[in-house]
Amino acid sequence: MVVARRCIGQEQLAIAGEIPLRGGTSLDEIAALIDWAELDGLLMDISAPARGELGWPPLALFRALLLATWHDLSDVRLAGALDDRASFRRFCGFAAQEPTPERTAFVRFRAALLRRGLDRALFEAVTRQLDAHGVVDATLLPSASIRCDGEARWAGHRRRKPVHGYKAHVATDQDAGLIRGVEVTTANIHDAAELAAILPDGPGPVYGDTAYSGSNPEAAIRGRGSTPHVTHKSTWGGPAALARLEAHNAEVRRVRGRIEKVFGTAKRSYGLRRMRWLGLARAGLQVRLAAMAYNLRRSWRLLRDAPA
Repeated sequence: MVVARRCIGQEQLAIAGEIPLRGGTSLDEIAALIDWAELDGLLMDISAPARGELGWPPLALFRALLLATWHDLSDVRLAGALDDRASFRRFCGFAAQEPTPERTAFVRFRAALLRRGLDRALFEAVTRQLDAHGVVDATLLPSASIRCDGEARWAGHRRRKPVHGYKAHVATDQDAGLIRGVEVTTANIHDAAELAAILPDGPGPVYGDTAYSGSNPEAAIRGRGSTPHVTHKSTWGGPAALARLEAHNAEVRRVRGRIEKVFGTAKRSYGLRRMRWLGLARAGLQVRLAAMAYNLRRSWRLLRDAPA
């Protein structure tokens, strides 16, 4: 099938991940972490418009969505920044003087990703390339609109106000803090419901809070060839058993606390304080874009700070 698309100035360099450094910005270095040709292959099924202007290369649009996630930009602000900032243009593969997409291009591209379920495939490809193993947790994400979002649901919280929205179920690597698995549900789904879906095979010890205790979650963890390390609320056996339980819980919390930093970064810096769009599928897309953006920047920082 022949697809009519624009040929942008540095497209081939962008796909190969061989963008000239021009001073070595963080975006240039992040771009070098990924084999973009694999992601381009996943996106090639997205066809250009049948009529009107030529379509934009899907890989350039995907990389633009990563920029929007890193900088918490709306479609309008993303279009303006891409038109104005040289580092943004270079990251997406646009030459200095050529036109860049308007906001409607990003709207259509997200819709195409959702129709094909490509947000999941892209996340899995990026995660596999960066690679890394198991802390699990979930966090509540408010919906874009209580009045208009009919798919969102309410969920209570022990220490905070109830949330109308969605829940991100996340597994991270214990050491590097990379996101290894992510599923998104409505907010009323139990934390452990998506445990089997987010755990990789053979993740090593898996740490979680009391939501992941019980026979079913622990069986799911063992079913992946791992051992569960979860906090428990009470024990029998007197002061000695209680002391062992408290020591166990303290060690689990020490490791499990690392995932809270992931959630904090995603909400503070990557726009997950609230869902940007309506509906469960769009919530999943937003969370997976944030996960990919987080993993790429986290990997870049780890490599930058590693001893030579």
